[in-house]
Amino acid sequence: MAALRAAKAGLRKEVQKATRQLTSEDIEQQSQKIQARLFAMPEYRSAESIGIYLSMPSGEVSTRGIVEDALSKGKRVFVPYLHLSPYGGRSQSSRVMDMVSLLSERDYRALQEDKWGIPTPDESSLQNRRRVLGGATKSISSDDLDMVVMPGVAFDHNRQRLGHGRGFYDFFLHRYQERLNSAPGTDNIEKTPMPYLVGLALQEQLLANEQSVPTTKTDWVLDALILGDGSLLEARA
Repeated sequence: MAALRAAKAGLRKEVQKATRQLTSEDIEQQSQKIQARLFAMPEYRSAESIGIYLSMPSGEVSTRGIVEDALSKGKRVFVPYLHLSPYGGRSQSSRVMDMVSLLSERDYRALQEDKWGIPTPDESSLQNRRRVLGGATKSISSDDLDMVVMPGVAFDHNRQRLGHGRGFYDFFLHRYQERLNSAPGTDNIEKTPMPYLVGLALQEQLLANEQSVPTTKTDWVLDALILGDGSLLEARA
């Protein structure tokens, strides 16, 4: 396990060194191509509800245009929110992730940035937001996400992603699946309807063909990966 953590840390350092060289114009150009490809995907067009990360100012694909498009089309949009973990040793961090609803385009534009420059819902507003995994009176059913758009530090050609090392998305998806499996009428994991998982990758975040992301059984594989040149890697039927 120590060797795996070291391999992941080394890979993060290598890829982040490359992305730090990108200008804001470079990232915007790639983000535009990625957005155009996502908007054309039938999975996005048919999705009524999506979970999506809110991007940092640099080093990753911008999601601002995607969030604005989804809200303008009347899709329900859910974004990450971190809170103290009640799961003890089951989670990698003292905090875990849920997803909470954006109320409107105006609400999205009013979000304040956290210390990493990421727009983040204020704690005082949570009582008015729906939550995917519960904990609030307005909690939605856990089968209400049609798509999750996921960030990452690095990706490989087999659609495996390397996150920032806290396990937020993988543990969120695991808990989401547990909720689905415990729902009435759910017989087994093969019949569990999970959201369509899409990763967004700058060209510099895609590993060479001969490289792969080190993974464990708790890491989720993406259904599709959209690259900065507008191309798409997806699971074969």
